[in-house]
Parts: sequence; C-alpha cells; structure tokens
Amino acid sequence: MCGIVGIFDTQGNREIDREALRRMNESQHHRGPDEGELYLEKALGMGHRRLSVIDVATGQQPFLNAARDVALVFNGEIYNYRLLRDELVALGHVFRTKSDTEVVMNAWIAWGEDCVRRLRGMFAFGVWDRRKQTLFLARDHVGVKPMFYSLLPSGLFVFGSELKSIMTFPELSRKLNPRAVEDYFAYGYVPEPNTIFHNAYKLSPGHSILLQVGDRAVQPKRWWDLSFNVAQARPEADVEAELIERVREAVKSQMEAEVPLGAFLSGGVDSSAVVAMMAGERDGTVSEGVTTCSIGFDDPEFDETQYAMQVAQRYRTHHHAQIVDKDDYGLIDTLAHLYDEPFADSSAIPTYRVCQLARRHVTVALSGDGGDENFAGYRRYRFAMAEHSVRSKVPEAIRKPLFGTLGSLYPKADWAPRVFRAKTTFESIARDLVEGYFHGVSRLPDRQRDLLFSDTFRSDLQGYRAIDVMRAHAKEAPTDDPLSLIQYLDFKTWLPGDILTKVDRASMAHSLEVRVPLLDHEFCEYAATLPPSLKLRGGEGKYILKKSLEPHLPHDIMYRAKKGFSIPLAAWLRGPLRDAVREAVLGARLVDTGIFNRRYLEKLVAEHHAGTADHSVALWSLMMFDAFLRVSAGA
Repeated sequence: MCGIVGIFDTQGNREIDREALRRMNESQHHRGPDEGELYLEKALGMGHRRLSVIDVATGQQPFLNAARDVALVFNGEIYNYRLLRDELVALGHVFRTKSDTEVVMNAWIAWGEDCVRRLRGMFAFGVWDRRKQTLFLARDHVGVKPMFYSLLPSGLFVFGSELKSIMTFPELSRKLNPRAVEDYFAYGYVPEPNTIFHNAYKLSPGHSILLQVGDRAVQPKRWWDLSFNVAQARPEADVEAELIERVREAVKSQMEAEVPLGAFLSGGVDSSAVVAMMAGERDGTVSEGVTTCSIGFDDPEFDETQYAMQVAQRYRTHHHAQIVDKDDYGLIDTLAHLYDEPFADSSAIPTYRVCQLARRHVTVALSGDGGDENFAGYRRYRFAMAEHSVRSKVPEAIRKPLFGTLGSLYPKADWAPRVFRAKTTFESIARDLVEGYFHGVSRLPDRQRDLLFSDTFRSDLQGYRAIDVMRAHAKEAPTDDPLSLIQYLDFKTWLPGDILTKVDRASMAHSLEVRVPLLDHEFCEYAATLPPSLKLRGGEGKYILKKSLEPHLPHDIMYRAKKGFSIPLAAWLRGPLRDAVREAVLGARLVDTGIFNRRYLEKLVAEHHAGTADHSVALWSLMMFDAFLRVSAGA
C-alpha cells in the first residue's frame, strides 16, 4: 500500500522539475513511511511512497524493467500475482523480484492496456513506456484505491493518490466547481469523476487513461463494469453452500502478507463473516491467532462491542477493543486535512479511531465493507423497494399529482425514524425509481438545497442538479430490475465516493493497509448473478448471505438491527459544539463564498439550537465545508 505521483510532459521535450516532484511525493508521506523514491527522465517524473507489505526486501519503486525503457509506480495489492507470474514466465519473461509490482510491469509489457483485465486486486498505477511514448493510468474495478489527475494549462499532466499531491502545483486553479458543490450537499461527498476544484479529476473505478506524447487529449476509458446477469434458478441450499465457499475463497486470497495481518470486527454480519473465514472454521475446527480490533463508545446507545466480543470469543481471536468518548469531535480539522475536499460522513471519526487502534497491532487489516452493496443490506434498499411497490401499482398520471400534493402538504419530520417520515415517502413515490432513490439518500433534499443556496449560485449551476449523476449512471446500467439498478447506482456513487474514500484516507493516515475481500471483483460478479429475491426478502436484507452464515455466526449477530458507526451528531451540535456551529456556519468564510443564503443559515442554527428541528445533517455538512475552506486556504 503506497502513495504514487507523476508528472508527464505531453509535448515530450521538457525537463521535469525534481523539486516539484519531491513536493508532490512528500505530501503523501503518510501513505508510505517506509521508503520514498523518485525517478526522472526527459518529459517524465514519477514518485513513490512505500508501505512495505509484500516482498519487503526488493519491492522498491518506481520500478524499471531490465532495459530501463518502461517505468511503473503502483499502489495496491494484486492477489493473483503468483498465477500471473507463472503465466508470464511461460511467455519468456524473467523476474528479478518476488513482488506483485514486477508482475504488473510485465503484464503491461505482455498485454498492454488489456493487462488490467487480468489483475485481481485493488490497484491504481501509472506506467510509462518509452518504446511507445505512452503513459498509461488505471484504477481497480470498484475503486478501492484512488487516483487523481489534471492536465495543467502548461501541458503538463500530473497525477497522484491524493488530491493534495496535484494541488501542490500553483498552476492548478483553486476555483471551486459549482457542480461539485451542489453534488456535495446532496451526497455528502463529491462523486467521481469530479473533485471540488475546477480542472482536477478522479479517475473513475474500472477506468484507464492512455496518453500519447504530442497529444493533449485526456479521455478516460471504461474497461470493466458490473453486470447483473441473473443465473438460472437453483435450490437455495446449493446457493448457500456455494456462497460460503466464495466468501471463504475471497478472504483466503487476501491474507498473504509479510507483515502482521488482522481484521476490523464491528460485531455486524459482514466483518464477523470475514473474521469467521479468516479463523478457518471448517467442520468445527477453529484456527487461533487472528488479530481483531473494535471501537466502542462510552454510551450504550452507540456501543456494539458486546457483539464483537461474541465473535472474538467464538473464534478465539486476539481481540483489541477501545472505548472512546462519544463526544469524540476533536477530529474536524484532521478530517479536512485527510480528505482534501469536503466530506460529510460523520462515521469518518470512528473509522479514523479504529484504524488508529489497528495500526498498533497490525500493518494489514481486512474489512467487511461491500456486503451491504452486494446483498442489499442497507435499510434504504427496503424503503426504496417498498416505495417502488406502491409506485408501480399507481398509474403515473394519478401518482405524480396525488403523492406530490401529499408530500407538499404533509409536515416535515426529519427528527422521526424514516418509516414515519411520510413527507419524504410521499415525495419519493411521486418520482420515478431513480429520482425517488436519489431523494431518499440525499443528505439535503432538493427543497433544502434550493433554500440553502443563494440566487447567484443557483444561476452559476446553469440548471445542473445533483441527480444528473445518478441519471447518467442509470442510462448505462446493465439491468432493468429495480433492486439491481439501485445497487448499481451505489457501486458507482456511494461505494467509491463515500465508503472506500473514508476507509482509504483514514487507514493511510495511520499507514495501515485495509483489504476488502467482499469487494473482490470476482466475488462481486458472482453476487450480481444471484436473483434479487435472494438478497432482499420479506424486508430482510442480505437474506441469502445470512442464511449461508447461520452455521458460523450467532443468531443475534445476524438478525439484530445494526447501529453502524453512529455518533450523536444532534446532541453535539446543540451541546459542546454549539459555539463552533455558530462560528462556522454564520462566519465570514462561508458567507464570503457567495454560495449560501445567509438568512437560511441563520434559520438552521436557530431552530437546531432551540430544539424545534433537527438540522444536524445540514449543519455538519456546512461545518465540514467550512473546515475544508479553512484548510484549503492554508494549504
């Protein structure tokens, strides 16, 4: 696990500034504290910060082939590298190391752009081929590893693992992208391929870029997509048996490391499943030695450590739990530094803490992320399908005016559980599936963003709305099934933009590598072939995954209501953060952007502090936007 950077002169004739490359590389020192090297030749510079995990002795980068005409920087892990190595050796390739880095290098030499289709793992890499005068960039299937890039006005193309690396160039504008601002307040993050800044981009998951000397065209190309081709129906018992073996194989494939390896254990289904497979339970035999880490809270309402302990005891893991103060809100500026752009998922705080705890004991940790996306585990899937059931029974000519009117008349009740928020439900039913799902998952719905933004800023958007992101993905979706469609939308937005971003930055802040076996692309492709009825049944998400895990996990782990990494936002913002809210939301920094309607900002603060409304989501989003502005201005 590493940080990579690069500078490429698209004209092919300029010397690269070593100091500029060094600044880029050192901006990501936290991603790889073990080693940091640079490579420069005419028109090209590459840098690498290394966290040594596989082939610790000889896996240094930037990596050059024997002829020194191909150079590579690589971030990630390739889990099938041994098989690929054997295949490449049979083709005549000679290896000098035991690293997966050299496998990626020779895969490029052997297969060119198609090399990515043979890789099984998490990765982002750049390879310069002097023979072809090309620079090739690629990002893994689902976006576990990040890649940022920009074509500067001077004709230099720059890339890196974090936005901060390419923002070291003064030439790159700090002007905010209005569309990205609209997206942020809708989603809580800036979805791919945009960043918060003009002319700075994320390479989308499953995409690559091929640049040719003399050509300034930057055209990302999709090389992988998740397809929902449902397989022929089989007995559930057969599916359960195959599924558990698929989970076991995915976990086993990601357990190789030359450094201490463990797992996150939240006490939920997915992390518990990963730990069970790591422990190697088969026919009642359990292998001791797995290191597990959990974070708990000093408030029982937010604490799940008892469930994690059940799994730890069953599998005799070396378990480490840390109880943190539920008022652990001192990380706001730290998070702004880590994420480089506004990021409103408050669970980034406990994620940061569990990564901090894990790094004291291991260098690599396996995570359960991906189970909800693959098997429809989120509550919002249940709500969306319930709404769609009503929507599909009422003709559009009646549905839109009827439920639209009910939605406009029904009182707003954001304080209540979703099932009682009839206003939101009516508004969703009045819309089509994609718009209804977007409305349901938006942090700030359309009506609230319209109030939040100034007239000038709404004009700057030129009619753009955040739903356009989902609409674009929906047009490309390889399925007509409603549940599969919204799973696909999450794979394109929520998963890379929020979940994987959150874990990557929090883990790399502590030089910890996190692997996600339930997001192995072969496992995802298999899960996508399962009928939707095996994922969401009778209001039970992850139905078939839970059934397959029943012999391996306690019943109350499987079928309890999951809390997740919840934190008491509403109470924070009325209590210990009361003054900080007022200072951030009503301060000059936000107002001077011209983006916001000050009167509405005042209303949000006043109503929340008075306890007449819960505006915690909007206020936290605004606070994190203010923290981003503060950190960005000081960068």
